[in-house]
Amino acid sequence: MPSSFPDRYGRDVLASGAPDLHRRRPAATEVPARRDLVVEDAATGWTGAITRVEKTAGGVLVELEDARGRTRSFPLGPGFMIDGRPVVLTRPQRRPAASGPLRSASGSVYVEGARARTARASRIWVEGKHDAELVQKVWGHDLRVEGVVVEMLDGADNLPERVEAFGPGPGRRLGVLVDHLVAGSKETRLAEQVMRLPGARGNVLILGHPYVDVWQAVRPARVGLEAWPHVPRGTDIKVGTLRALGWPCSDQIDIAEGWKRILATVRSYADVEPTLSGRIEELIDWVTQEA
Repeated sequence: MPSSFPDRYGRDVLASGAPDLHRRRPAATEVPARRDLVVEDAATGWTGAITRVEKTAGGVLVELEDARGRTRSFPLGPGFMIDGRPVVLTRPQRRPAASGPLRSASGSVYVEGARARTARASRIWVEGKHDAELVQKVWGHDLRVEGVVVEMLDGADNLPERVEAFGPGPGRRLGVLVDHLVAGSKETRLAEQVMRLPGARGNVLILGHPYVDVWQAVRPARVGLEAWPHVPRGTDIKVGTLRALGWPCSDQIDIAEGWKRILATVRSYADVEPTLSGRIEELIDWVTQEA
C-alpha cells in the first residue's frame, strides 16, 4: 500500500542518472615545481612564486616568495592550488641543453640557480594587490635577482604621507606605479604634490599607465576580447568588466575569482600592454641604479 509519509530521499541514489549527492572534489594534477610558478598553499592561503626546491633532513621543501618579498617553505607534494585547482607539486626535471639562453617571463636572461639577494633599501610601490600579483608573475625573477621588494599602497590617496614617512634619499630610492596617471587626474595631482617634498627630487620616480585599473593592462585578446569594454562612469570598473565578459560579478569573491582567471592567461611580458611593461622596466632600472 502507498506510504502516507513523503519520500525524504527521492529515488535510489545509486540508480543510473541519479544526482550525485556527494560531489567529488576535482582530482589533483601533478605539476613540476619550476621557479617563478605562482602557487597557493591550500591550508594557509599563502600565495607566492616558487624560488627554490631543496632537500632537507626533514624532507623536500619548496620555498614560496610572496608579492612583498617574504618567503616561506612548505613540504613538496599535495596541498597546493593553482588558479583554484588542486595540484601536487613534484620535483622539476632537469632541462635539456638549450640552443640559446633561457628567458624569464619578462624576457630577461634567466639566471639559473640564483638565490634572492638581500633586499635593497630602495623599493617599488604599486597601488594594490592585483598590481603586485601581475608584477610578481612577469617580473618576479628579475626582482629577486636584483633584491627589489614590491610593496602595496592600498590606493594612492595617502601617497604623499607614505613617501614622507619613507624618507627617500641617496641609496634609498623609491619607484611608484600608479593607475590612471593622465592629465588632470587625481593621481597626477598627488604625484606633483609628492615631488615637492624634501628629498623627493632625484630620489623618487612616479610613473603610471593610462588605465583606470591594472586589469586593462592585460592584452584583451588573452580573454577573447578585441578590446576591454567601456564601463560607464558610476559603475565599478571590475564589476563592469566581469559583467561584459559574462562572468559572475555579484561580490568580492567573484571579483577575486575573475582576476585569477585573467591573471592565469598571462604567460610573459608579451601578454601585457607596453604602456605598463615599459613603466615596470623603467622603475626596476631606477631603483637598482647607484645614486
